Amino acid sequence: MPDQYDLSNIVGAGSAGSVIANRLSEDSGVTVLLIEAGGSEYGNDNIKIPLIGGGLQKSSADWNYQTLPQKNSHFAMNEHRSYWPRGRVLGGTSCLNTLVYIRGSRHDYNQWAEEGCEGWSYKDVLPYFIKTEDYQMPNEYDSAYHGKGGYMKLTDSTLTPLVEVYRRGAEEIGYKTVDANGEDQIGFSYAQASVHNGERCSTASCYLRPILSRPNLHISIDSFVTKVIIKNKIATGVEMLKSNRKLKISAKREVIVSAGSINSPQILMLSGLGPKQHLQNLKIPVIADLPVGNNLEDHLQYFVKHKINQSYSLSSESRNMFSSLQYALTRTGPLSGTGLEANLFGRMINREESLPNYPDYQILFLSVAHDNFFYDYGLQLNLKESVKDLIKTRTSTTEFTSVLIQQRPKSTGTIRLASKDPFDYPLIQPNYLDHTYDVKSLIAGIRKIQELAASNPLQEIGATLNRQDFDGICDKAKFDSDEYWECMLRHYAVTCYHPTSTCRMGAKDDPTAVVDTKLRVRGIKGLRVADASVMRHVISGNTNAPTIMIGERAADFIRGKDTVQKFKEQIKHLKL
Repeated sequence: MPDQYDLSNIVGAGSAGSVIANRLSEDSGVTVLLIEAGGSEYGNDNIKIPLIGGGLQKSSADWNYQTLPQKNSHFAMNEHRSYWPRGRVLGGTSCLNTLVYIRGSRHDYNQWAEEGCEGWSYKDVLPYFIKTEDYQMPNEYDSAYHGKGGYMKLTDSTLTPLVEVYRRGAEEIGYKTVDANGEDQIGFSYAQASVHNGERCSTASCYLRPILSRPNLHISIDSFVTKVIIKNKIATGVEMLKSNRKLKISAKREVIVSAGSINSPQILMLSGLGPKQHLQNLKIPVIADLPVGNNLEDHLQYFVKHKINQSYSLSSESRNMFSSLQYALTRTGPLSGTGLEANLFGRMINREESLPNYPDYQILFLSVAHDNFFYDYGLQLNLKESVKDLIKTRTSTTEFTSVLIQQRPKSTGTIRLASKDPFDYPLIQPNYLDHTYDVKSLIAGIRKIQELAASNPLQEIGATLNRQDFDGICDKAKFDSDEYWECMLRHYAVTCYHPTSTCRMGAKDDPTAVVDTKLRVRGIKGLRVADASVMRHVISGNTNAPTIMIGERAADFIRGKDTVQKFKEQIKHLKL
């Protein structure tokens, strides 16, 4: 591995970093180094299998983070902490996520632009979303919003008859069927998943694997970056540890930090870029006083489980020798889909007039039973063992789960260094449910789930709430009151794995911004950040697709090219 690269050192091979490495290395006259702290995804066959993403948590492919204890939430969790899985592997968290492809509301991006992020309106970003896609859904919706031939394969992951029950129920209560990535996000939509031929389409498998033969792209795995080297306020390279050796790798033009919403601010602060007082307290020389690690936003999710009288849902019984053999031979069957079959985006009835017209809640319909196997081997929720034992007394193999996801939280938090030691995990403080709006919007989503469950199509299959209150857990509040649901949320709501905004983008004179609208770190030459940490606000929906879009845009900024002109022509007739 050379100690100097012509164009860039890219720190982090996740949802954005892998994309940037692909695009920069399209120019044959330059050399690019992609640096990943974790190992290769290639030897982990479980990463390929869409249905078992939760089983990858707390594996070697996961950073295995936890938040600080929460004052107003996570009462059912050990030490009131939220467990935060983040990918430590080629492809990053795109190797661990649930593969739901959602861009967000057009109102999200238009709000970014109104707040000073010029060039980031929906009209500006939509061409880049289209560029990423190879859209293969059976329902084309409005094809002007979608692309063919991109690296990200988008397919239908429907596995059960439940999806049509959800659709009919949603229509009965007044929701039209829409393309959540099309003209209007509000309504019922079939899930679009980044799955190809029954396998996960991570940025490693779909953006990196096809181009590994490029001689100008070098990838260094198991390489832990400890800091960005900055001289006279110019980023000149990175310092990293590999095979117990400290290496300094130079970049003639730029260093791009794409390590995610936790690690990107950590690396910047270790490099002397961050809140002045915080760095001084840790005796880190301050190069630039910037609000690094501030403005942390994340979605909370809450599981509402309903028992049914039909064996429609997937369960631990679906993961048997036959389904494993079917998947191994044909890449079909229960393991080939995500289990997340549909979305419903909605707004509160009495919402604040000052809020943009984005949705307040998202409901993901999970056609997988949260049975005992789920609590033992599925998502790692950090539940207290005593609580888990209680829940397991009511689990069922015939149920579905409405995954309620809050969309635009008003509670915000921080990422801070625990010490100047780069191996000490940072302090994650999301301040969940500190703001009453967040509770109200989640309760509004619960009421919508109840309305849907009472519809004729869901009553035909016997949809009955599987309650999660027990002696000592929300048993004092009147059942189904707002107070009851607030108690349940404060006990059971957990991260939806969508942290953003810790290296926030903004106008040059914006005191809350770490990077400008071209993703350049303020006051430092040759240094950009490109990942979910630069989002002005967390978007409405899952964050993987927007992070890939950010990677595509960053590559164009760095190259000084406009690679989406034909997609701009494609959308010019749309009202955005």
